[in-house]
Amino acid sequence: MNIIRTLAEIGLKPTTTARDTLTIARRVCRSMCEARAQICAERRELRRQARKLRQFEPFTKLAADTMEEQSREHRAAEWESLRLVLLSYGRLIVLDHDGIADALGFEALADLLNINRADRERARREGWRTLSHLVAVHDLESGSERRSAKWGAGSPLYEAAFLAVAEFIHITPTHLLPDPFAPGAMFGPKAKVALRLV
Repeated sequence: MNIIRTLAEIGLKPTTTARDTLTIARRVCRSMCEARAQICAERRELRRQARKLRQFEPFTKLAADTMEEQSREHRAAEWESLRLVLLSYGRLIVLDHDGIADALGFEALADLLNINRADRERARREGWRTLSHLVAVHDLESGSERRSAKWGAGSPLYEAAFLAVAEFIHITPTHLLPDPFAPGAMFGPKAKVALRLV
C-alpha cells in the first residue's frame, strides 16, 4: 500500500494536472479492486470450508457456524477502508466536480481511459463526452479487456462509480429519488408517437 500513499501525495500537490488526477485515480482504483478481489477470494474459501463441514452435521455445526462468522468478519476493517476509498473515487468519476473531462478533451480522455477504437467512434457519434458517460454508464475504460458478467463487475473505475451510485441510492430518502418507471423515464412507458400519412 506504499504505492497508494505515494500516489495520494502526488495527487495533493498544487501542480497536479487533470491528466495526473485521472491516471492516479485509475491506478489507485485498480489496486483497491485487486485487494477487494483478494479478500473476496479468502472469504469464499472460508465459506467453502464451512459448507464442507455442514455435510457432517450435527457433529460439525458449531465449527461450521464459527467458520461462516469468520468469513463475514475476515479483514472487515480493511474491506471498509477499501470501500471508502473506492467510494470517493467513484464520486470523482460520477460528479466530475474538478472538470477533468472538460480539461482533457475527448481524445485525451479516451487515450487515458484506454478506450478501443470501435467504442471511441461510437462514443463520439452518441455524444458521450463526460466521465460518467464513458465510465459509469457505458464502462468503456480498457474496452479490449475481458470483463466479468457478475453484477457490478467491470473496470476498476466502473466498480468505483457503481459503488458511488449504489451508496447514493442507499442513503437518499426514497421520496427524493427519481421514479425510473415514470412516463418518459428509463424503464417507464414510452410516449406514443402519432403517425400520419403524408
